[in-house]
Amino acid sequence: MGTMDLGRRQVLQGGLAAGGLLLSGMAGRAWAQSPGGLLSVPKVALVVGNSKYRQVPLRNPTNDAGAMAEVLNAAGFQVTLKLDAPRAEMVSAIQSHAQALAAKKGVGLFYFAGHGVQLAWRNYLIPVDAVVEKTEDIQTRGVDLGSLLKGITEAGNPMNVIILDACRDDPFGDARRLEQKGLSQVDAPPGTLLAYATSPGNTAADGEGANGLYTEHLLRESKTQGAKIEDVFKRVRLGVRRKSSGRQIPWESTSLEEDFFFVPPPQLKKLSDEEKEKRYKEETALWERVETARDPAPLEDYLRRYPSGNFAELAQLQLDRSLAAQGEKKIQIALAEGNPYTKGSAVANTDRKVGDSYTYRVLDLSSKKERTTFTSTITRITDTEVTYGDGRVTDLLGNVRRTVDGARFSANQEVPLEYAVGKRWVTRYSSTPPRGTTGSVEMHFQVVTRESITVPAGTFNAFRVEGQGVAWGQRGGFRIVQIRRTDWFAPDRVRGAVAWERDRRAGPDVLTSDRAELVSYKES
Repeated sequence: MGTMDLGRRQVLQGGLAAGGLLLSGMAGRAWAQSPGGLLSVPKVALVVGNSKYRQVPLRNPTNDAGAMAEVLNAAGFQVTLKLDAPRAEMVSAIQSHAQALAAKKGVGLFYFAGHGVQLAWRNYLIPVDAVVEKTEDIQTRGVDLGSLLKGITEAGNPMNVIILDACRDDPFGDARRLEQKGLSQVDAPPGTLLAYATSPGNTAADGEGANGLYTEHLLRESKTQGAKIEDVFKRVRLGVRRKSSGRQIPWESTSLEEDFFFVPPPQLKKLSDEEKEKRYKEETALWERVETARDPAPLEDYLRRYPSGNFAELAQLQLDRSLAAQGEKKIQIALAEGNPYTKGSAVANTDRKVGDSYTYRVLDLSSKKERTTFTSTITRITDTEVTYGDGRVTDLLGNVRRTVDGARFSANQEVPLEYAVGKRWVTRYSSTPPRGTTGSVEMHFQVVTRESITVPAGTFNAFRVEGQGVAWGQRGGFRIVQIRRTDWFAPDRVRGAVAWERDRRAGPDVLTSDRAELVSYKES
């Protein structure tokens, strides 16, 4: 067994627990999470498919709902199926669903296929008996999604999944076209995964076959044995995007804290440290083969195999660039400014330019006294790297590959491609100091909120990303360093970070405890 293999085993067996990292915060949950903890609780599903609309009928929703009910039955759900339901029946079924969840405290799933619309930032599912003659009718003749969200929140059950294949275009005919297409963005309540067939503000295809495009992929992926629920939806998103040439891209908002499987693996057990190390090396080897690929196929292969992998953010960026080069016109999420039901989302701006410059001040985290200031100016950009005048090198997202003092890092994703509250991801990579042996770093990240932050450069509506993890390696003897970090990003305003905080400790010794704030920036 190699030095790094032994090091990781020492970290997991003793170092983290001794430092208390397993017992607190987001990363603790990520490290300690037990596989399949929800498999023994009751599972309750309400499935609704509406096709026979009076104004604009649809072909596939009842087929979609029936097929989903079969899959969920096979997965052990107690399923209530409603086909071509009028409003009174939908309202009653939703109330009964929430009551069942409150009584059984199980996993809840709600699936709807049919027409759905947004009005004044609220989403409405349309019953088959709804006749909408004017826009205001939607509020009284549709079913407000908020009633479902309120019901499951009050139920207090551990997990909910809400799937809406409800973004068909023109639900009431040309005479009553709505100002906003599709569904409005909503942040998932605690313990919930909320999935749309396409991105907020866009429309989805009804499908040419027996099922809609989205549900066709969902049916297939949900049958994959051992696939975690968030990975199921990531694979669905990739499949629908490729099938539609980017015209339909599913969307999710998640606040899940535990894993769930539609079809659990044959043996549900934690991997040994040796198995984890073997899988990490296999994943890294695959990524190193495909990371510079210009063709989408090898990148898709990586993302299908590792949808939540250590390089998934990097792979997604490369895939976006590859597909754009082939002419894909990727749809965009509609702007959510003014929407009271979401913190919004954003995509990293990688359009960096030579000459872009960022000045930061560095403060002691405890005393708040200023230690120093520094300026980084971009001097060179390649297809994969950005070089600054002070010697620092990053990838296109801003992940550091070389520091000012010459330390080097392998491919990592501490800075993500996409931002949305609740998003979680992991990264593991190697670090090599200017003098010394190579060590390893493993980090768990989560976008915890979007908030106003004021720094010398101004006030920004920024996503706050919290990360926790460890670094380990041989440096004057084996050493474990506990890492806590917080970053603020406002990708719609500035390509660099707005601020960050770092706390690194080796046992009782504080190695780093500082805060950096953006003082000024120049971007072309």
